[in-house]
Amino acid sequence: MTNTTKFKMTNTTIIPAAERKLKNRIGVGTAIRNTCTLAFRALLKMSKNPEIFVDFVVLPVMFTLLFTFLFGGAISGNITNYLPIVIPGVLLMSSFTNCTTAGSKLREDVDKGTTNRFKSMPIARIAPLAGSLIADLIRYVMGGTTVFVTGYILGYRPEAGILAVTFSIFFMMIIAWGLSWVFAFISMCTKTISTASAIGVVVMFPLVFLSNAFIPAETMPSGLQYFVLHYNPLSRVVMVVRQLLTYGTIGANFWLTLYGTLAILVMFIPLTLIAYKRKA
Repeated sequence: MTNTTKFKMTNTTIIPAAERKLKNRIGVGTAIRNTCTLAFRALLKMSKNPEIFVDFVVLPVMFTLLFTFLFGGAISGNITNYLPIVIPGVLLMSSFTNCTTAGSKLREDVDKGTTNRFKSMPIARIAPLAGSLIADLIRYVMGGTTVFVTGYILGYRPEAGILAVTFSIFFMMIIAWGLSWVFAFISMCTKTISTASAIGVVVMFPLVFLSNAFIPAETMPSGLQYFVLHYNPLSRVVMVVRQLLTYGTIGANFWLTLYGTLAILVMFIPLTLIAYKRKA
């Protein structure tokens, strides 16, 4: 006894590709979901690499202790008087150090061929790039929190209170995220990861140490003082944080730094995306 299976034949019309209504762009909602998914991927990678916590946990503690005990007595007479000067400076240095390494992780994905897999997937082209940089926001927050916790242990008490501390961390997070796009662009334009890291260090150290982050500008020679107060943008960032922590107010420097960060984002997001597509 045999079982006979009957198939019902249907006529299917194949629509030519030229006549199909296909979208060659991904919607904003889909792009946001793709970015969030890849940001979560970056956070998972971060949790699997405990050594990465050195950047935003160990280094802020080390910088705070080093500069406080090294310069506190010489500049302000004692550690207590120096803490309101050094804590904003270490907050800046910690955030700036973290954002200089942002492009290295992206370049690592490119060199390993991970981005080639992303290109074969139906996702927004900016998602791998933006997702990685958005995940770094967690690093900036943790680094800033570490700086203030260390300062509190040493005896630092901001006059403006905890809200000013929270706002300062959030403000520095925005500034660092804007600068991370610059270093991501640099890493996409260099041949190796080590070159991108070296450029980050070369840019970071002069800007940070030739500022009022650790030493009052009034104690500097006149020529250097003019450069620090008028040409170094990081000095304005430090002044904003100090004003927030001391008086709980914002001034013209706050808006100048925000507008500057917005200008950086408008300029470097498209440039970084173009360089990322070419490199990938």
